[in-house]
Amino acid sequence: MGAFLSLPLLAVPSLGTLLSFTASCCGAAACSAICSACGKCGNSVATRIAYALILVINSILSWIMLTKWAIEKLQHIMLDYVKISCGDGDCYGWLAVHRINFALGLFHLIFAALLVGVHSSKNPRAAIQNGYWGPKIIAWLSLIVLTFFIPDEFFMFWGNYVALICAMLFLFLGLILLVDLAHNWAEYCLGQIEDTDSRVWRFVLIGSTLGMYVASFAMTIIQYIFFASSGCSMNQAAITINLLLLLIVSAISVHPTVQEHNHKAGLAQAAMVAIYCTYLTMSAVSMEPDETEDRRCNPLAVGQGTRTTMIIFGAIATMFTVAYTTTRAATQSLGLGGNGKGQIQLPDDDEHDLVTTQPSARREMRAEALRRAVEEGSLPADALLSDDDDDSESGARTAHDDERSSTQYNYAMFHIIFFLATAWVATLLTMDWDEERQGDFATVGRTMWASWVKIVSSWVCYGMYTWTLVAPILLPDRFDSY
Repeated sequence: MGAFLSLPLLAVPSLGTLLSFTASCCGAAACSAICSACGKCGNSVATRIAYALILVINSILSWIMLTKWAIEKLQHIMLDYVKISCGDGDCYGWLAVHRINFALGLFHLIFAALLVGVHSSKNPRAAIQNGYWGPKIIAWLSLIVLTFFIPDEFFMFWGNYVALICAMLFLFLGLILLVDLAHNWAEYCLGQIEDTDSRVWRFVLIGSTLGMYVASFAMTIIQYIFFASSGCSMNQAAITINLLLLLIVSAISVHPTVQEHNHKAGLAQAAMVAIYCTYLTMSAVSMEPDETEDRRCNPLAVGQGTRTTMIIFGAIATMFTVAYTTTRAATQSLGLGGNGKGQIQLPDDDEHDLVTTQPSARREMRAEALRRAVEEGSLPADALLSDDDDDSESGARTAHDDERSSTQYNYAMFHIIFFLATAWVATLLTMDWDEERQGDFATVGRTMWASWVKIVSSWVCYGMYTWTLVAPILLPDRFDSY
């Protein structure tokens, strides 16, 4: 936010610097407060929340800068004393959105390079990921300011090509992770049932599967009632294709040949894929711009009286959703540079992630071993004192550190996925954007491009899931573990 305030005040350097510094300190204090408040949930969780909030703030700032509303408000606050301009162009619009998101994307790429090879918080570079929030906030805001000095031609190329490719890659990775989540969920439930023969887990697996199918069919019926009236051929086709694909993948998942090669495949995975793809389709038809006079294809295209409120609420909700999705995707392994198996890491002392005794008993055993070594003359007497000092210092330093033995996620990949997310936000805001049709606030995702991206994404997701079912049949040598 400091960069946002400093742009209109370039003509008054002292005041601009003061406001930027103040805003930067406030941002740093907010991140520090979050990390302190989330201490009980572990160092890694607090860090992820802080980075997600930075993405939300950056996204909302980008959205505000899409129209000239913010510039006009700032000029009005300053009694029109300072006229805001950026060289020969405007400080808002298509280019401003890509500048702001490029700044945060570059921020994450730098951190990805700095954190390659960090596998535990014992590495000194881990502090770069989990601390120094004041300098990081200042660096982020400084990058936003610097992007406004880069020629427009660079961002014309970046926005039209590089950002678009990165945005599509972000969506593709998200679909892969969704399919992987579906398989992991079903396999985890089946594992619990096999190990414990628990009726609770049977109920959870069967109940969640039925619930997701019921929700999928309910959303399909709602779409047919409200978004597929006469003349809405696009909506009718999208809804019908989604329903057919839902039924097809469900049938394939329980086909005897598929079950023979992968006995863990079933309706549980298909239900999760089905409800997500149905949600994507419903989101697409409900967010498409409706140009018909009676709004028969999209009844949610409300009147102007409530339009501003809906736009603001929808934009902020979208930004929080993107931040949450990005954080979840960035902390999953899936062979994308993560910790390997995606397992839950044990937090503390043991280097081999094996817990054999209570922590207090372990310390007593270590102390007894040291005493015997001192008595035998193998160690000097002050070894007992240094061990006590190390325990107290380590306990104070790692009270909430859940990454002493191993990081909960791959730091470098975390920042790379956040970089891709900034490209997706910029593309979502600017694709098919028409400056002439915008009011004070721009709508987010209410374009035909965004609707088609969601529809096609649902089809791709069905295709990915189907491939995971038929791949063991077509390539049996590569799936011997099933």
